[in-house]
Amino acid sequence: MNSRPTVAVTMGDGAGVGPEICVAACLDPTVLAVARPVVIGDAARLERAAEALSTEVAIRTIDSPSEAGDCPGVIHVIDLDLLPADLPWGELSTVAGDAAFRYIERASELAMSSDVQAICTAPLNKEALHSAGHQYPGHTEMLASLTGTKEVSMMLSSPKLRVIHVTTHIGLIDAVARIEPGLVERTVRRGNEALVRAGIEHPHIGVCAINPHAGENGLFGYGEEEEKIIPAISALQNDGIDAAGPLPADTAFFLAGRGDYDLIVAMYHDQGHGPIKVLGIEAGVNITVGLPVIRTSVDHGTAFDIAGTGKVDTASMSEAMRQAAALAAV
Repeated sequence: MNSRPTVAVTMGDGAGVGPEICVAACLDPTVLAVARPVVIGDAARLERAAEALSTEVAIRTIDSPSEAGDCPGVIHVIDLDLLPADLPWGELSTVAGDAAFRYIERASELAMSSDVQAICTAPLNKEALHSAGHQYPGHTEMLASLTGTKEVSMMLSSPKLRVIHVTTHIGLIDAVARIEPGLVERTVRRGNEALVRAGIEHPHIGVCAINPHAGENGLFGYGEEEEKIIPAISALQNDGIDAAGPLPADTAFFLAGRGDYDLIVAMYHDQGHGPIKVLGIEAGVNITVGLPVIRTSVDHGTAFDIAGTGKVDTASMSEAMRQAAALAAV
């Protein structure tokens, strides 16, 4: 049996930088040392991406991940052949939005049947996705639906900080309404399990408050911390999980940045995304926690403004593939 896990690499929106970062990461020696990548996408688009990068590579079409071999300078692709040859770079496309969904759909099938051991996704464009009739807020919710998973969490990982979110792609008012002790507790448990899987035996987890200064004893907010967060932390601590809080978010991220916490639990999207992106979006990786399959992704978008120019930084995609392989190998 091959000691390196096979990672299904979805090409993302073909009008964006997805094809370019897939080509670069699939040729990265540090990736190939730990993973066997198989792209789910369009072979012709990958060839155009290689041209944009001024990279010499052979794009080899296969029908099954089992056909992928170790061939220097070769990228193996399950070619769904969904994109027109004249698809322009950097422009919103319903066809590309639908294709991005189809790549994820095929990768999910391969993962659920154990033909691949992990999925690593290039970015898609939500507007293009929706215009094609696929009404998902993003990859996280799409993969949950495709794998029949009721609830998952988004975790962002960078060299200096890891963040897991209690809520993600909903408005702030809706997020506060959705937060309740059970959801907070389940989110922390998923994060704790993911870190243990990654080799951190006893993760130290900081849980953010909702209000400034953690409510300051009722001065800010309407008692959300006492009602929605503290009961969850008590239950987690009773089970031996090292969860502290609720912490003022500005303090929590400062402490995590200097190494006091292995994981910060953010209550809503921007509370967690902001610090990660300030610390370096190019090194950030998005991990979907709670799925029956391993899934990682870059923490950046389709970058239509530079798509097809060869200027994209590919470091995040390489790191996402390395982390997918590391998690799959446990």
